Amino acid sequence: MESILQAKAIVKSFPENPDLQILKGVSFTVEQGEFLSIVGKSGCGKSTLLYILSTMDTDYKGDMYMMGQHLNGWSQNQLAKFRNEHLGFVFQFHYLLPEFSALKNVMLPALKLNKYSSSEVKERAMAKLELVGMQDYADKLSSKLSGGQQQRVAIARALINDPAIIMCDEPTGNLDKNNSMNVFEIFKKLCSDNRQTIITVTHDPDFAAKSDRIIEMSDGLIIKQ
Repeated sequence: MESILQAKAIVKSFPENPDLQILKGVSFTVEQGEFLSIVGKSGCGKSTLLYILSTMDTDYKGDMYMMGQHLNGWSQNQLAKFRNEHLGFVFQFHYLLPEFSALKNVMLPALKLNKYSSSEVKERAMAKLELVGMQDYADKLSSKLSGGQQQRVAIARALINDPAIIMCDEPTGNLDKNNSMNVFEIFKKLCSDNRQTIITVTHDPDFAAKSDRIIEMSDGLIIKQ
């Protein structure tokens, strides 16, 4: 298998106290199609690491490679374009626009990418909603959906541009066990069928245990991978 992401000696310090490090030289590789869970106690640095992996935070030391490209030194515009084309994001809070339908929420990142016509975007969005079992709710306002349904719509939105890597921050944090398993099964299918890569930060031990690999962090370091 080929690696799709490499983090090399990532160091992150508090801006107000450069001697205090949140990440202390974190290195690891992720293979294409891998389902990776990052676990550890609150404050261990896992969400900070995910934010760096997502290319949102560029204020760190070390090297980041994604899809064969060395991302250090890229401008914010270059990184934004890279994110839109290659990365998808799922958060604990779905961040759907309540005044928009499920379908319109899913379409937004593709409309922003401006790669397809609006009719193609709509077609693609419907296909992604079908993938997560939400096609029957396409025209329903996102504010009228249950928590589990909203999270599935958020996953469809993350998938709209066919990202190579999907990064998730506590994707099941607000869900019950049944909905958590639904989300897990969707992710597993994306890895096996599409060879998409999932990197998720989670506090859910059952969720993590079923993924392909677990990276455990403690006090800014990887202690097991």
